[in-house]
Amino acid sequence: MKVVIEFYRVRAADDAHAVVGRETVEAVDLEAAIEIARLLARTLNMPQWPDAVAIADADGATIYSGVIAAQAGMDKGPTS
Repeated sequence: MKVVIEFYRVRAADDAHAVVGRETVEAVDLEAAIEIARLLARTLNMPQWPDAVAIADADGATIYSGVIAAQAGMDKGPTS
C-alpha cells in the first residue's frame, strides 16, 4: 500500500504543527509503514528533529499518528 509519512514539530503554546519532513513510500501493511517511519526519523535529512509522525493512506486518511521518542544523545555536539 502507498502511504505518506509526515514528520512534524508541535509548538506547546498553541499546539501548532509544522511539517519538517514528508515521504511517500510503499509498505505491505501498517506495521511495516510504522517501521519505515522509525527508520526515516533517524536517517531523513530534516531541518529539525521531529516531535511526532503521522501516516496517511493513499486517500489522505490518517491511519497512524504518534509521538517520536526524544532523540537520545544525537543532538549533542561531538564529545571529547
